[in-house]
Amino acid sequence: MHDLLPDEELAASRAGSGLAWSPPRSTLKRMLGAAVVAVVVAAGATLANASPVGSAWTAQPAAEANQWASVTYGNGLFVAVAQTGVNRVMTSSDGSTWTPHPAAEANIWTSVTYGNGLFVAVADTGTNRVMTSPDGVSWTSHAAAEANQWTSLAYGNGRFVAVAPTGANRVMTSPDGVNWTGHAAPEALAWLSVTYGNGLFVAVADGATNSVMTSPDGVSWASHAAAEANAWSGVAYGNGLFVALAINGTHQVMSSSDAVNWTARLATEANRWYAITYGNGQFVALAYLGTNRVMTSPDGVNWTPHLAAEANTWVSIAYGNGLFVAVAIDGTNRVMTSGSLLPPVATTSTTTPAPAIPAPSVVTSPQFTG
Repeated sequence: MHDLLPDEELAASRAGSGLAWSPPRSTLKRMLGAAVVAVVVAAGATLANASPVGSAWTAQPAAEANQWASVTYGNGLFVAVAQTGVNRVMTSSDGSTWTPHPAAEANIWTSVTYGNGLFVAVADTGTNRVMTSPDGVSWTSHAAAEANQWTSLAYGNGRFVAVAPTGANRVMTSPDGVNWTGHAAPEALAWLSVTYGNGLFVAVADGATNSVMTSPDGVSWASHAAAEANAWSGVAYGNGLFVALAINGTHQVMSSSDAVNWTARLATEANRWYAITYGNGQFVALAYLGTNRVMTSPDGVNWTPHLAAEANTWVSIAYGNGLFVAVAIDGTNRVMTSGSLLPPVATTSTTTPAPAIPAPSVVTSPQFTG
């Protein structure tokens, strides 16, 4: 740290009368001017050297060593659900300290989201493959529209929408998270992820030409060609753009302003890119294999690689109140965070859910082979 004004100048200006000393106006102006300049320079240096949110990650211990499959944010709380374990739900207000809670049933819970004052989760096994909670702590089970392997869930336009890779009707909708209605997808594909943005629900599927479908209401769907016939595993919306990820292919990213016409983009590395969300002015994507398992982009086109906190199988990410939170199905610390919490506000925030793992068992899932 440097003095704002040299000591010798202060000594030369000091009176020897023993009276209280005050600097001349010219000296005071120089002191104040130097102080302002120093503060501005210091602030600029701090901002320049600060790591953007989403680039630097900190490992956090999960509440239990479960296979955490999905995380969301709502009403000041991060909520994650797991495929295994005694307590298949955990909650945190800060992303660092987590509290375990029992799920409504011991199902393989694959996705969770928040909307209309309610947390809602879906599963790919079990008698009742939906559960709801107003606080993330106490959960109630509900019957799904069909016994499909429900893999992803989103909220928008006053309704919840879930998609599945199997079943006769691979979409189901609900206005309240309790009562669900099945709907036909335009094509019988393995639909893996759904999001909502700009008045549209958008879902992506594994490895087919028309592996995108859109709907204004979650009921009537139209299929569209993806940029490439890859295994598209995650999709998110932000800043007027839909962005999707794939676990394979030459171009493992594609983007679209209308969800109809898609443009192929290059990922930073040929990793198994799996989950994506938008927050704080950028897209953040996760991979479950690779050297740098995080990449960020302000526009969905140009991406920057980053190291994850640990080389875990990261499968879901959410943003809320200034903080990105990701969860993994393995590893010593199965949570990682980036950013810092903002001051408390009266309003709540929701995030597009990250994709979950579609197979009945993560260990045997074909997506996690090769």
